[in-house]
Amino acid sequence: MIDRRKLLRSGGAATLGALAITAVSSGSDLATAASRHRELYGDPASTPDAESLWPPDLTHRERCNLETFDELDFVVYSGQQWDRLGESHAQNIRVHWPDGHYTDGLEQHIADLAAQFVWAPDSHIDEHPLRVAKGELTAVTGVVRGTFSRPMPNGKGGFIQPTGKKFSLNMATVGLWNRQGVMDEEFLFMDNQALAQQIGLA
Repeated sequence: MIDRRKLLRSGGAATLGALAITAVSSGSDLATAASRHRELYGDPASTPDAESLWPPDLTHRERCNLETFDELDFVVYSGQQWDRLGESHAQNIRVHWPDGHYTDGLEQHIADLAAQFVWAPDSHIDEHPLRVAKGELTAVTGVVRGTFSRPMPNGKGGFIQPTGKKFSLNMATVGLWNRQGVMDEEFLFMDNQALAQQIGLA
């Protein structure tokens, strides 16, 4: 049997694929659901209204975790309702970022999320094209969109002037949930190079 926690911590491009394979082999049957309900689609970030897929046969706990995640992205993140982040994240949440570093604690995670809105105040997520849930694990893909319309802090006391360019990026989040219905650990996957290219910085 696959040690899912060890697999997630090791990172790498195969993580989500292995998680999906685990889900299918253990009964989630995501592949069957995909072929039954729709044809395969291309790049969700390039599709204005990507179809949103819910796997069948979810337990009550699995559905609640996915519904909480929808609320997190569509309402809390997109509306910058940071006082509500505790509805989906534990106070001691560990968040793993695409560049390999991680942070601990809800307060730091709020600061990191809010930093994006400094330079892209219209950032939002309103699509979750794929969802997988199995026990305490969820894997959700999304599309984050926005515009580089305000000066971006460069980390050296200065600013990068806005280009006015829009971005539309595929992302994925893998969450480890506890019995209180919040995530203890979150793994974020996004192509930072693609973001830099889209907003004119690469």
